[in-house]
Amino acid sequence: MSPATELVQAASCVAAPVSRPPSRRLRALRSRSAGVTLLELMLAVALACVLGTIAVVTYGSAMERTRLSRAVADITELQLLLSRFNTNQGRFPANLAELGAAGRVDPWGNAYRYLNFEGLSGTGAMRKDRNLVPINSDFDLYSAGPDGDTRPPLTARPSRDDIVRANDGRFVGKASDY
Repeated sequence: MSPATELVQAASCVAAPVSRPPSRRLRALRSRSAGVTLLELMLAVALACVLGTIAVVTYGSAMERTRLSRAVADITELQLLLSRFNTNQGRFPANLAELGAAGRVDPWGNAYRYLNFEGLSGTGAMRKDRNLVPINSDFDLYSAGPDGDTRPPLTARPSRDDIVRANDGRFVGKASDY
């Protein structure tokens, strides 16, 4: 035999795999990984439910913050329109319709509320702080908030979620934060 032939025969011996039956350990691993157990499936579903709940709660609170920001921006804009009207006319309008903003609604679908103090007798209808002192000296402008219910004192339960203008416009925000 030539050396080249011997080399080819030796290479073919090395390349040929030896077939052995799989070990017991390998067969056990293969049989266990063939499917998903009920426990694994229940854990996956529970994890998906927890993540879904967190996502829904986060989305809801983000939407509420967006509505609150929108109401604050609307009240600030209406306040500027009212100030401009007062500068041009020398008085505040009797209502929002006179200002041209009668159809404005807050993010919860309720109309913005405006109370001009000119000609008002007493402080009964004015928005008040915890000491029952009016929070503005010129006019009240506010949103009744998500529940659509309000009372003049900001400490009343229905008024806590209202978005109010206070300190003659230096504060615009949630009544409970005032």
